[in-house]
Amino acid sequence: MASNFNDIVKQGYVRIRSRRLGIYQRCWLVFKKASSKGPKRLEKFSDERAAYFRCYHKVTELNNVKNVSRLPKSTKKHAVGIYFSDDTSKTFACDSELEADEWCKVLQMECLGTRINDISLGEPDLLASGVEREQSERFNVYLMPSPNLDVHGECTLQITFENICLWDIQNPRVKLVSWPLSALRRYGRDPAWFTFEAGRMCDTGEGLFVLHTRHGEAIYQKVHSAALAIAEQHERRRQSARNAMLQLKRSERALSLGTVVPLPRSAYWHHITRQHSTGQLLGLPDVSSPVKLHHTDTFPTYRSEH
Repeated sequence: MASNFNDIVKQGYVRIRSRRLGIYQRCWLVFKKASSKGPKRLEKFSDERAAYFRCYHKVTELNNVKNVSRLPKSTKKHAVGIYFSDDTSKTFACDSELEADEWCKVLQMECLGTRINDISLGEPDLLASGVEREQSERFNVYLMPSPNLDVHGECTLQITFENICLWDIQNPRVKLVSWPLSALRRYGRDPAWFTFEAGRMCDTGEGLFVLHTRHGEAIYQKVHSAALAIAEQHERRRQSARNAMLQLKRSERALSLGTVVPLPRSAYWHHITRQHSTGQLLGLPDVSSPVKLHHTDTFPTYRSEH
């Protein structure tokens, strides 16, 4: 993270064609990279002194650049053309071929070169799970000093499906710090700031963190959308678990009602009570008095032959 970050990429005297007069006029042109102060842009001053004192100047944002190239010498010597997606263009001429080549190379690298979200610059693998499935858009912010962090200054902010991440402005591969969205206590914004309060579950511990940025509203909307998505996901999981538990209870109840429990064999026996007669037990015709059985008929004896 760069606390002494300089957003000026290149500056110098050039000649820019006036739309009103149609002639090339000498001016001081400053090319600035994206930062918390604004997007990539060209700032046009009347001279170097005006740029030093930040006098009135015109700004051309370079967000939708389609192409940057040298103009043919037959059109204009030492000239560079910037072409935008809306079919507009901006042309300026330098004092020498070397200066024009340098301007063209710098503009091509910053406006058309490898973006910060390319995998070659350390973007996490989108096929990975959890925290590493990150969105590609990043915002330029300036992290204000905080007692919970040893770093502060210019950096880029990225809002993922689960975290707020800060990346080094000079080395996009280096992740400085991250906060889980589920551990944020509150967050808010205004046109120039984005502020959030982290809870104890964050690596930084609990505390208030302030980011100076021109994208406060956009950052807030993304954080809020991601936080709502996490809350909805948790609610769906709770509802799913509740429905599964209810379904399990219904299945158990249906099983208990639908299963026939076999009775013991003793339930099918004809139990002997005093109300049953001996004849009924033996299957004999019904008589008023019980049949008297002889001992010999009941228990036959066997005489010994000896």
